Amino acid sequence: MLSAIPSFRIDGRRALVTGAGRGIGLAAAWALAEAGAHVTLCSRTPSEIGIAAKAIRDEGACADVLVLDVTDLEAVSAAIHESEPYDILVNNAGTNRPNHMTAVSAVDFDYVMNLNVRASFFVAQAVARRLIAAGSPGSIINISSQMGHVGAENRSLYCASKWAMEGFSKAMALDLARYRIRVNTIAPTFIETPMTKPFFDDQAFKDQVMSKIKLGRLGRVEDVVGAVVYLASEASSLMTGTSMLIDGGWTAE
Repeated sequence: MLSAIPSFRIDGRRALVTGAGRGIGLAAAWALAEAGAHVTLCSRTPSEIGIAAKAIRDEGACADVLVLDVTDLEAVSAAIHESEPYDILVNNAGTNRPNHMTAVSAVDFDYVMNLNVRASFFVAQAVARRLIAAGSPGSIINISSQMGHVGAENRSLYCASKWAMEGFSKAMALDLARYRIRVNTIAPTFIETPMTKPFFDDQAFKDQVMSKIKLGRLGRVEDVVGAVVYLASEASSLMTGTSMLIDGGWTAE
């Protein structure tokens, strides 16, 4: 007898997406809503997420907004504690300040690590605590990068932050497995988003990137959101503590 195909539907589940105003976060929110989730779009920029949430609702899906600076840990803890538990977290808010390692300033270091590591860690902690208190399973999806698996010129700071995320995600997966809370990362290559677009105005940089992506094109947000829906759904119910590399072959070499 053939086994049933696992469902990618997430009807009735609550999903929190940070950095949801644009790029991967916005696309992830749309995809989760289309798959049936009630999505909360989180950003410190109310205009962006307000427009996006309305557009999702206009399509007949469920969405609301949470205006929040995720680096404000007290505000994060309070907002998540006061909400119903989130079954799904897409921990997407992040930043980058590329520079040669000899030129990285302490200000840049603190800025990147504060958002990419500190805030991401404590958002995941707050969501996990709420799930544990409710006795509910969940899926935490940390948006990492291929740079959490390799190194690159002028990326020492960004690599440090994403290697840290890869590490804490594995350890979180071990801590939370007993509660049926899964923790995984998605590690994309360079994706065309508003944040990355200025980098590709430098043709030499773009050529260098393209030489490393073996499938011959830059990533698009739709290349990432399929993995988001998969990790959010029961189709990935035995996956935890791992990283899904969506890198066009970059790290295979």
